[in-house]
Amino acid sequence: MKFIDESKIEVIAGNGGNGAASFRHEKYIEKGGPDGGDGGRGGSVFAVADRNINTLVDYRFARMHRAKNGESGRGADCYGKGADDIILRMPVGTVITDVNSGQIIADLTHDGEKIQLAKGGAGGLGNLHFKSSTNRTPRQCTPGEEGERRELQLELKVLADVGLLGMPNAGKSTFIRAVSAARPKVADYPFTTLHPNLGVVRVSEEKSFVIADIPGLIEGAAEGAGLGHQFLRHLARTRLLLHIVDLAPMYEGVDPVHEAHAILNELKKYDEDLYNKPRWLVLNKLDLLQDREEKVAAFLKEFGDHTRYFAISAISGEGCKELTYAIMEHINQIAAQEQDAIAESAQETGIEIYDPTA
Repeated sequence: MKFIDESKIEVIAGNGGNGAASFRHEKYIEKGGPDGGDGGRGGSVFAVADRNINTLVDYRFARMHRAKNGESGRGADCYGKGADDIILRMPVGTVITDVNSGQIIADLTHDGEKIQLAKGGAGGLGNLHFKSSTNRTPRQCTPGEEGERRELQLELKVLADVGLLGMPNAGKSTFIRAVSAARPKVADYPFTTLHPNLGVVRVSEEKSFVIADIPGLIEGAAEGAGLGHQFLRHLARTRLLLHIVDLAPMYEGVDPVHEAHAILNELKKYDEDLYNKPRWLVLNKLDLLQDREEKVAAFLKEFGDHTRYFAISAISGEGCKELTYAIMEHINQIAAQEQDAIAESAQETGIEIYDPTA
């Protein structure tokens, strides 16, 4: 399936049916009075998050989604039938934005989450609603309301705990293959990864986390060079970034320190918040180095960033298990901090939090 993570659509809710102006006409019944029914409501358009969908490809070509109008009211107290709603199923992680106002309408982060995108128009009132002791033959009725119409931008941000950063051929895809069941393409040329890959890393029977691999970045990515800039949004929800550095570049004259700093510069240009996320260095391809300890020490001294680092070989698996254990511990600490913050906020507001383990 082709991976699509951006799309523009137009949603049009149905108009409400018109109310009817009618009078009862039956044999032997004089002055039967008004009996015009109301119009039915127009259909609304809803979005529902579905964990079984992982791309927006369905909305690349189906751009317009229109609900039906409600039926008009009729005589003999007959109300018009309301139109059915339209349900648009989208991947979990989809952000829906109104193109005209720029307002974020929804951020679908949970499976089954449902949001109304366009409200159907209410049905008009029939003349039976306007009868009174002084107006026994009302001839007025109201038309149905128009349904809402919106142009929407859909943007998919994949849900992952850990995101991988790095230049093309740094070994990101090899690493995700080494620690998870995901099988992204691996080859000895740049840009083998053309779209994000997700892998579930299972540390134990009860503990696991999701890792995201995006196409490699190059210098100028923030201005649109290369492929990776198109997918940096997928790192926005992650709790930890792994900056994978190739210590044994396949081309002569390539400086790993320069490339590592280039990645950080592009990240900072793209999004300051993303740059400030917790970030670890992962020095890859130890299997290709003869004097590995000296190369690692020299890199760290010249790089100058005092972030946490790990030295691994993704192809042989050396150091990968220790790294996954450290990641799991970090994620658990963050999760515990988030739970404490929620509990503290609930205590201040007096809201009772349900604990399923109690």
